[in-house]
Amino acid sequence: MTFSVQVKVMPLKELLDPQGKAVMSGLGNLGLQAIQDVRIGKNIALQVEAASIEEATAIARDAAKKLLANPVMEQYEIIVN
Repeated sequence: MTFSVQVKVMPLKELLDPQGKAVMSGLGNLGLQAIQDVRIGKNIALQVEAASIEEATAIARDAAKKLLANPVMEQYEIIVN
């Protein structure tokens, strides 16, 4: 069975996000003062061949740990559809 998997990767909350700060500044310059914070991350879409949702999740988690996310600087979330 083929599962659609999203891996959402974001910088750790404890770390600075220079890209997010630059976007935040730009939004302020555009008059969008209601936006309080911006964090920039990655959304990675995978098509995973697996026997079950649990197996697809495990495969995606393995990919995230080994390549898609840097655990020193990033956290990730896996969503299987």
